[in-house]
Amino acid sequence: MILVTGGLGFIGSHTVVSLQEKGHEVLIVDDLSNSTIEVLKGIEAACGTRPKFQELNLQNSLGVAGIFKSHKITGIIHFAAAKAVGESVKKPIAYYQNNIGSLLNLLAEIQTLDKPIPFIFSSSCTVYGEAKTLPISERAAIQPAMSPYGNTKQVGEEILVDTVKALEGFKVISLRYFNPIGAHPSIAIGELPIGKPQNLVPFITQTAAGLYPKLTIFGNDYPTPDGTNVRDYIHVVDLAEAHVVALEHVLACKSTDAYEVFNLGTGKGSSVLEVIKSFERVSGQKLIYKIGKRRAGDVIAAYADTSKANEVLGWKTKRSLDEAVSSAWDWEKKIRGR
Repeated sequence: MILVTGGLGFIGSHTVVSLQEKGHEVLIVDDLSNSTIEVLKGIEAACGTRPKFQELNLQNSLGVAGIFKSHKITGIIHFAAAKAVGESVKKPIAYYQNNIGSLLNLLAEIQTLDKPIPFIFSSSCTVYGEAKTLPISERAAIQPAMSPYGNTKQVGEEILVDTVKALEGFKVISLRYFNPIGAHPSIAIGELPIGKPQNLVPFITQTAAGLYPKLTIFGNDYPTPDGTNVRDYIHVVDLAEAHVVALEHVLACKSTDAYEVFNLGTGKGSSVLEVIKSFERVSGQKLIYKIGKRRAGDVIAAYADTSKANEVLGWKTKRSLDEAVSSAWDWEKKIRGR
């Protein structure tokens, strides 16, 4: 059974669908702090199988121990973490407690097992900070984190490296992914942030749906072609499929190193204004937006060199920016009853 922490979240739920489509039995653990129990129905609708579920905050060490006593876990994909860059700047202590505490509790249980089990870590391109060279490869130097969120991912990776050295037979893959967007083609699951969106695409779709009078672009004076931030926007289904490929890579004992890192992105950078134009193109409607001040913690540009994942894992993205934005808009219209 594969344990998927944070499996009712945006990326987690899509990964659960991809896992079940490949025949894996899944146990989701989620504290519902940034998701809803209704996502379980969406997962079942998307792939025909309802995963097992347990509500738990992973900061509860006794609860985590109970999971391993009650289930035969053969692999872990660890998503559970608070993830908003801007919010982390305002609430650093909460981010460190949640993101680091949950990881430590999982690792504490893994080290008690007779044989360590594969661990896929949800990392982030934020570990690169303001990269000096684009596209960003896994060989790029880890720069000082631009936000507490980014630092929790850096520290998480450091903890995993140390654990791999100390725990014989423990295999870990850290997946540093860029900016996931979109929704499952069934439109049964998608991104559903609680409260005001912290990420661009749901902010776009919610504005277009009338929840906000206009979209705010955080700065148009960056040293980029159109002055707005540049990011690598990857379709969430492509990203989900990469997690399954990475897990099966370790389960099949194909890993050459105990600890491996892979970038997951499209390899192409798109600016905020380019994403807005994509939305206007696929939706057929104009978006109202205004220019605001730069947001603390935002880097200028980040997009991936994905050659390592392409070559070692045999994984490549299949879906375009327009496809991703179109599916996100279809999802938004569905949940607003349009």
